[in-house]
Amino acid sequence: MKNIFKNPWTYFIVVLILIAGFYGYKSITGKAVQSQYDEFSKYMTEQGAVMYGTEWCPHCKNQKKLFGNSFQYINYTDCDKNQKACSEAGISGYPTWKINNQTYPGGQSIERLAQLSRYNGTI
Repeated sequence: MKNIFKNPWTYFIVVLILIAGFYGYKSITGKAVQSQYDEFSKYMTEQGAVMYGTEWCPHCKNQKKLFGNSFQYINYTDCDKNQKACSEAGISGYPTWKINNQTYPGGQSIERLAQLSRYNGTI
């Protein structure tokens, strides 16, 4: 009997099937896989925290990457699309966080954001 795993394409096909199965399960169940910072991101939004940024800003992209898929729960204002809100908030650089009516320009670590927002959960 021929060993099918000698062909490198077999591994590729098996990986594709596993990935498709995962996403198929996710779409069938309607349940997203929980990300590391979901609870924290939801807490930030509940507290009224906002991240101001733009899509072209590399520092904003890095800030979003810190959160991974959990960034979907962050209250984010794109200053290219909503210049009025950013102007009214006094935003002059990106990214800028507004937490507890205080402004924090520049990228922030998850730990620093937790401290600023008075988050008591586990990071």
